[in-house]
Amino acid sequence: MTQESHDHNFKNMFLDFPEEALEWILPETLEKWGPVHHIEFIRQEPKKRRLSDPYFDLDMPILFSFKDRQLLLWLVEFQDDNAKFSICKLLRYTTDLMEAYPKALVIPTVLFTDRTKWRKDVARHLETSLSDRLFLHFEYVFIKLFDFNARDYYNSSNPVVKILLPKMNYTAEERWEVIRQAYIGLFELVSSVLFGKYIDFIDTYAEISEEERETLYHQVKESEETAMIAQMLRNEGIQEGIQKGIQKGLQEGHIILLSRQLAKKYHVYPEKLPAQLKCLSSEELLDLGERILECDSFQDIQLWIRKREKGTP
Repeated sequence: MTQESHDHNFKNMFLDFPEEALEWILPETLEKWGPVHHIEFIRQEPKKRRLSDPYFDLDMPILFSFKDRQLLLWLVEFQDDNAKFSICKLLRYTTDLMEAYPKALVIPTVLFTDRTKWRKDVARHLETSLSDRLFLHFEYVFIKLFDFNARDYYNSSNPVVKILLPKMNYTAEERWEVIRQAYIGLFELVSSVLFGKYIDFIDTYAEISEEERETLYHQVKESEETAMIAQMLRNEGIQEGIQKGIQKGLQEGHIILLSRQLAKKYHVYPEKLPAQLKCLSSEELLDLGERILECDSFQDIQLWIRKREKGTP
């Protein structure tokens, strides 16, 4: 799964289950303020301080309106090396949201999703004081999924938790049960449409191979309780195969077309060219089509392809 696909799926999860996310992250708000009356997804990105200043991996502000209060849950996902995390940058973006939504209680929440043990923790709060005077205190909701033991959440009735089970901590011996619990739990809690939508998310983060998926299919098929899941897994696999076939066909078509363009413009017929083009992604093939129109030299095209083969920009 590409970074773009990951961000899209992760963001979709909160779009589909906003109230469930709030219930998991800040259950006290529902207990104190009662039911949610309205939910609004804020689609603006935080202001960049500098052009070189990158955004967080996922930036998802959700505005919850209660009877007398508003809460802006700002969800941030951080996948990189935790040494790169900046609480000061988080504070700056938080104050921007506070300024934009002065009536709302802004709660910054950071989800660290890497499945690794840290040698050094990240800063959890900022504080500036002198004697008995407190000038600044800032903290955020800290969630490191790898700190959660997956087995403690097998009985959870929250679909967000079930989807995230493979991102939590478990032993190699528990892996199959974690995947099974994620499948069954999600199947029992959501519609068939949403189940089909997030089964790939579970597969990706559990790093399930095609062979393991087939084994899992036969295991759940044997039980009456999970036979329906088996059929959905089978259908999902068929659809995935069809999609891969379509994508492969499109890529082969692009390669044939580009090879003809290169031969026509530069009057060259290099035998290795189609094989080289197969190493390029669909996006890179589209970029190559534009470069053929712009470049006068075939050597420039060859250099560009070699750089892509080596993974250099």
